Amino acid sequence: MEHKVVDHLFRHHYGKMVAILTRFFGLSYLETIEDAVQDTFIKATSQWRTKIPDNPEAWLNRVAKNRTIDILRSIQAEKNRNLTITTGASSLQIDELFLDHEVADSQLRMIFVACHPSLHPNEQIAFALKTISGFSTKEIAAALLTKEDAIVKRLTRAKKSIRENNIQFKYPNPEAIQERMLRVMEVIYLTFNEGFHSTNQDKLIKEDLCGEAIRLCQLLLKKEQFRSGSLYALFALLCFHLSRLESKISIDNQIVNLQNQDRAKWYFPLIKMGNSAMNKAVEYDDTSVYHYEAAIASEHLNAKTFEDTNWENISNWYEQLYMFESNMFTLLNHATVCIQLSDYEKTLHLLNSIDVSDLGQRAYLYYGCYAELYIKKGEKELAISFLDKALLGTSNMLEKEFLTIKREGLIG
Repeated sequence: MEHKVVDHLFRHHYGKMVAILTRFFGLSYLETIEDAVQDTFIKATSQWRTKIPDNPEAWLNRVAKNRTIDILRSIQAEKNRNLTITTGASSLQIDELFLDHEVADSQLRMIFVACHPSLHPNEQIAFALKTISGFSTKEIAAALLTKEDAIVKRLTRAKKSIRENNIQFKYPNPEAIQERMLRVMEVIYLTFNEGFHSTNQDKLIKEDLCGEAIRLCQLLLKKEQFRSGSLYALFALLCFHLSRLESKISIDNQIVNLQNQDRAKWYFPLIKMGNSAMNKAVEYDDTSVYHYEAAIASEHLNAKTFEDTNWENISNWYEQLYMFESNMFTLLNHATVCIQLSDYEKTLHLLNSIDVSDLGQRAYLYYGCYAELYIKKGEKELAISFLDKALLGTSNMLEKEFLTIKREGLIG
């Protein structure tokens, strides 16, 4: 039982504690800080075997603070300075940093560090998942479909860039916020997508990643200087997608496609939050891909049944989205909509416009779309051949099973 409590707290408090201590010590001591926080959770695992404290969070904060003081003493000893840490300004400052509003502020600073332009994009998301969300290198590797040693190298390079470029633990200058926010939102979006449609072999949905993306979005929205139509639209999009999470997997751990999902399982408080965020999003002058994607998600949620879906509206939204920002996945998603409209000529035109190599690890979805087209047209042999191609490119076991069942249905 204590392991479950520690695991839960580690996931939800590791990033907070690292951010607080980094704000106090500075980014140059990041690795030492991560070790100190790790030590705190190891100590919790050991000491909570007999009894979990009444307030586990307060215990963790206290132990982390004391460990911080130990580190500070050793750092000051290296510099041959004699400071009294346990009383006085330094101790009081650490106490103040553990207040809720300071915790949130520290985490926001860390988000902007993670998305600093000096870091390579693939280093940014790895660094964000590690320092902000507390993911292990193994978990990051699984989330990003990369080998663990590659993640270690990315994290090492990110920390080296932070040192060499003297990146500070602070918000960007006001004139740089808008540009930096574009990357921050992209990292949040990618984090959510990996959770909502995981490329992990064994698990299609990773709720931790989805929850972390929503939490980071909410943190940013609490600060007026970071608010924009794009950020509100991104938050709306995440709420809309998350509201359908429970209906995506059946009780016997099978994928349930949109047509067969139990809409009674859709979580309407989240849909309401999403609608409220979209109302805010249109009050701002800026427009983003998140506006269009949220509009598309909203169309699905407004339909009482799959048959009631307004596919014409969704098709129009995809047309506008592609004009706003050309993307192979937009073409692929639009093709699936055209299948529902029985516009097979347009479906083929869209599919022929796609460079499948641009789809990366998701290329199997392209072949799956072709299979759907030929199923709808009643051309079983062609459908089976494309399902075979999709199966070859699928790493997730649930999706393999889903495609295999579909293939067997055609043969049977």
